[in-house]
Amino acid sequence: MNHFPEQWGRPRDDLYSFIEPSVKPKQLEDAVQHTQSPIVTGTSVLGLKFKGGVMLAADNLASYGSLARFKDVERILQAGDETVVAAGGDISDFQYISELLSNLLITESYATDGQKLSTKNIYEYLCRVMYNRRTKINPLWNSLLVAGLEKGEPFLAYVDLLGTSFKAPTLATGFGAHIAMPLLRKYIDGRENEILEQEARKILNSCMQALYYRDARSLNKFTVASITSEGVKIEKNQLVQTEWKFADMIKGYAYSFLFEDVV
Repeated sequence: MNHFPEQWGRPRDDLYSFIEPSVKPKQLEDAVQHTQSPIVTGTSVLGLKFKGGVMLAADNLASYGSLARFKDVERILQAGDETVVAAGGDISDFQYISELLSNLLITESYATDGQKLSTKNIYEYLCRVMYNRRTKINPLWNSLLVAGLEKGEPFLAYVDLLGTSFKAPTLATGFGAHIAMPLLRKYIDGRENEILEQEARKILNSCMQALYYRDARSLNKFTVASITSEGVKIEKNQLVQTEWKFADMIKGYAYSFLFEDVV
């Protein structure tokens, strides 16, 4: 089936120009169009639970297509006293989500009833927002990780542009779901109540290093957020230690790898 209306023929001359058949119908001139694909995007976000808290990490790169355009973009946002939200995907949509959360927290503070939005409340709010936009066929092109403490217990959950949501001891978005998740599951799953914060940080650093080596849309500068009973601690401009000198010693690696079965 041809899905282009301007190629369906010319049933009425008052809708199509008689001189130029390719002109679109007048009804389509003012049509509202939604984002078909993200433009400036961020890549992976990693999250894990440890004994007494949760930790998130996201690099500071925003790519314009395949161009590493912006290298100082924060994709981790503190929302409330003990909640952090991090996003992969479209940067402008995340800015919109940040504004929604800011307005929500301001409105809640006006209530003066002594109640505060918990991490679970913010997570459920974001689930409704993402699903609502999806049903309007105008999704927010993001994958979000929500981390914090819920009644003193570590809380880590995921929601994406389709409204898909779930919780897990380890989570990742973007390319990290393929590269970092096996490492996180190996070292964390089943041990989230035993691993201390220092060990969790080392594991996250190793995962960010693996992503920098393997993901062309990543950067070796990143932000780490740690949420414990002591509060939210966000460390910016953290660096991954990398080594690329070994590439000079590899001769014909790509050729031999691709054709080793043939040879």
